[in-house]
Amino acid sequence: MSKACQAHLRPPVPYAFLTASAGCREDWDDGRFTLYSTTVKQPNDTGPGNLSSRYLESLMTFRLLHSTSRRQITMPTPSLPQTTKALILRQSPPERKPLFHDAVIQEQEIPQLKPGEVLVKMGAVAFNHRDLWIRKGMYPRIKIGSTFGADGAGTVIASSDPSDPLLNQRVFLTPMRGWESDPDGPESTFGMLGSGAFPPLGTFSEYVVVERKEVLKTPAHLNDEQIAAWPLAGLTAWRSIALAKISKGDAILITGIGGGVALLALQICAAMGVHVFVTSGSQSKIDKAVKLGAKGGVLYSDGSWPDALGQLLKQHRIQQLSAVIDSGGAEIMVKTSKYLKYGGRVVCYGMTAAPSISMTMREVMRAQQLIGTTMGSRADMIAATEFIAEHRIVPAVAAVLQGLEAAEQGFEMMEKGSQFGKIIIKLGKEDTQGKANL
Repeated sequence: MSKACQAHLRPPVPYAFLTASAGCREDWDDGRFTLYSTTVKQPNDTGPGNLSSRYLESLMTFRLLHSTSRRQITMPTPSLPQTTKALILRQSPPERKPLFHDAVIQEQEIPQLKPGEVLVKMGAVAFNHRDLWIRKGMYPRIKIGSTFGADGAGTVIASSDPSDPLLNQRVFLTPMRGWESDPDGPESTFGMLGSGAFPPLGTFSEYVVVERKEVLKTPAHLNDEQIAAWPLAGLTAWRSIALAKISKGDAILITGIGGGVALLALQICAAMGVHVFVTSGSQSKIDKAVKLGAKGGVLYSDGSWPDALGQLLKQHRIQQLSAVIDSGGAEIMVKTSKYLKYGGRVVCYGMTAAPSISMTMREVMRAQQLIGTTMGSRADMIAATEFIAEHRIVPAVAAVLQGLEAAEQGFEMMEKGSQFGKIIIKLGKEDTQGKANL
């Protein structure tokens, strides 16, 4: 029999949990008891507040916390990491033209948990075009020295509440702050995770301390890489669809298929029973979109693409589009007006083509509406996640890279723009099955 283990540390563990194991017996002596067992039952998880494998096949001695009628004991808390590697934004050298900030790996201390906080061991993080624009100095309110990343997922390994039911649960981080539920816009100062002054938090890190209320459980059908591709893009897609007032049987156009938001908008709309048409600069991306549920698509690289869209709609016996979900801006209103119904909506969430949108009196007289959107609320995030869980939607992943050391490769892929889906960095042990799907 192994050496006795004296446990006087928190957090408390129910006594019944231990004595439910086969082969347990106890000896009481002056407010202490000794538990003898070689078959101590353990949960599947190993977070704070739960037994860990070090206690197997041990003779354990515990201090009684309460009366014998209310038997509770304390167990040692597993040691937690003190530092983490993170991908940090570093100032571009003054001689570098054009400006391009560096992304460097840096060791950082993990702060002590405050009330209402949890520690997440990150399993996967995802790139957004925003990360590339930040390095080019094309994004507002960036902060040199901050951590990259708005999207990430992992497992809660510690909590300020030792009995937190989120311990050892797989979760993802909400990508924004300041917007709880107002359908019109943020109730307070709005900010996105990653490379900014507010919130002072980024996901491209091995471990992240985050507010407990700002993590949501990962749907059971998704792994860490898949759910990491979801938050920012999924939230933006969900709100775009809501603002477009799309319903089953409608026909819509989604531009720029291949990007994270456009793909998730397609997948959500297809699950809703919406007829989706797409544009892309690549026929292969259109073909892949059709496999995800699109009715068809046209190449925007062809200057006459609106006419091609009209022909495609006619082939599918679609009279008019109810809405357009757009990522480019520029001439989208003018080019789609002919095929958009009276009162139809164009919802724009990006400006990849131009930072302005043109309108003429034709669109005005047809009561066609231009609506802008940026992400969404926490309530939207919850509703959207429930929807993909119910419909078992799997976000498209273009490539899975291994470790923060591969971040530069991810930025290069973002610059090239040939991916179909999100670019993911997997953290932790290498997955030999990870591969690109460009």
